[in-house]
Amino acid sequence: MVRLGSTQNLPSRGDFEESTSSPYVEVVAVIVGVGIDLADVARYRFDERKLAWFARKVYTEVEMEYAMRKRNWPERLAGFFAAKEATRKAFGHAIPWRSVGVAHERYGKPIIELRGVAKPLMRARGLRAIHLTITHTSSVAAAVVILES
Repeated sequence: MVRLGSTQNLPSRGDFEESTSSPYVEVVAVIVGVGIDLADVARYRFDERKLAWFARKVYTEVEMEYAMRKRNWPERLAGFFAAKEATRKAFGHAIPWRSVGVAHERYGKPIIELRGVAKPLMRARGLRAIHLTITHTSSVAAAVVILES
């Protein structure tokens, strides 16, 4: 029986046969931060004046261009806000809103881009990757961020 937190009865490196012909490389990834956030989509259905103000304070140009191309743009804005807040939670401290950007890879996968004062955080924390997932319905958006070193 193995108790939680115990290394007793777990195999050690020596228990496995070493093979020099293996095509696999051992990669050790460590999760050093996790953040999650929910955003109520109704809070992001702005009139034109409030949208302009909120965009200047919170969103990057890339985020606004992406969201406004979509039919249900409040869902996208809520998702971006949730991603920014989840990133701040994963790092464990506040980061200026516009210094955390959400962009998309070629095939649509969302990614976090650290900009401005937040740009050095990856190197300072020894991070290899920031993983992001966003989901939304017509009423709620959610994001999860995982920091990997």
